[in-house]
Amino acid sequence: MFTPFCAPSFPRRRRLLQGLAAGLCLGATPWLQAAPFTEISWDALVPRNWDPMKSFEDLQKLSALPDSDPRVQELYERMRKVWDDAPTVASFDGRQVKIPGFIVPLDSADKGLREFLLVPYFGACIHTPPPPANQIIHVRSAAPVKGFQSMSAVWVSGTMGLVRANSELGVSGYSIQARRVEKYREK
Repeated sequence: MFTPFCAPSFPRRRRLLQGLAAGLCLGATPWLQAAPFTEISWDALVPRNWDPMKSFEDLQKLSALPDSDPRVQELYERMRKVWDDAPTVASFDGRQVKIPGFIVPLDSADKGLREFLLVPYFGACIHTPPPPANQIIHVRSAAPVKGFQSMSAVWVSGTMGLVRANSELGVSGYSIQARRVEKYREK
C-alpha cells in the first residue's frame, strides 16, 4: 500500500480524528473557534497624538461673550466639526473587542434593539454636544437585543470596524458587529 509522505500514520490519524470528534462534541474545534474578545477602554480609541484643544486656542477670548454672539455660534460650529472629524485608531479595525458603555437606541426597543450607539458616559448623545466621533460606537446586532433601554449600562463584544456614520444623535467613528450584549457588571 502506498502512503504519501505527508499522510499521518494510522495511530496518529486516529488521535487526530478523536480530537476532531471531541472538539465537535464541545461545539467547535480549536482552529474554528472565534478569537477571544480583548477588553478595551474608551481611552484606547483616541489616538495618542490627537489634541482637539489645539483648534480652540482663541477660546479664552470668547469666554465672556453671550451664547447669542455670532462669534460664539461660530465657535460651536467649529467645535462640532472637530468632534465629528475626530480621528480613530486604525489598529482596531477587524479586532474582536469587549467594551463597556451606555446604550443610545437608534431603533425601537419594543421587540429588542438591532442598532444603537454605545457611548462612554451616562447622558452622552442625549444632551448636547455629543462626544467626539472616536468616543461613539455604532453597534449592530443580527439578532434583536432584548431587556435594555436608553442609557442601560452594558458590555458589548464583537468585531470592531472603522466606519464613520451620521445619526441625529451624533457621528460615530467606530462600529461593532455585536456577537454579545450583556448587562454591565463590575468585576
